[in-house]
Amino acid sequence: MHEETAPFQTDRMTLQLKFRRLKVPYAIVRLAPDAPVPSWPTGEFTSITRTADELSIVCPTANLPADVPSPHRWICLKLEGPLPFSQTGVLLSFIEPLSSNGIPIFAISTYDTDYVLIQQEFVETALDHLRKAGHHVLSVDESHRSLK
Repeated sequence: MHEETAPFQTDRMTLQLKFRRLKVPYAIVRLAPDAPVPSWPTGEFTSITRTADELSIVCPTANLPADVPSPHRWICLKLEGPLPFSQTGVLLSFIEPLSSNGIPIFAISTYDTDYVLIQQEFVETALDHLRKAGHHVLSVDESHRSLK
């Protein structure tokens, strides 16, 4: 009899990652691809990405102008890095417990690490699933690096 494996499950050891929750709620917005980069996206974590299709901005909700809509509030989880490029399966190891439990995410990778944003209404459930998967939530004081 052949045993089926769950999606994304392999015989390799699952990574147990350390991460921390950033302090403030975040917004994710989409602007026109030719829009100028605005001055308001600032904060501990901000992402500005331009493609041929859009200008995508992630920033603290407190910085969002009133005329820029963002229907959801997001909580940002920062994987403790730096993570070497040669290490495979890092992001997959982190998001698999979320995706397999129906929790939508928005992931952003940087040179040093990964950030995973979770809609605010899913955050407690998401943290429970991440802990059950062996990941460890750090307090801000435990983090060895902080952005200034």
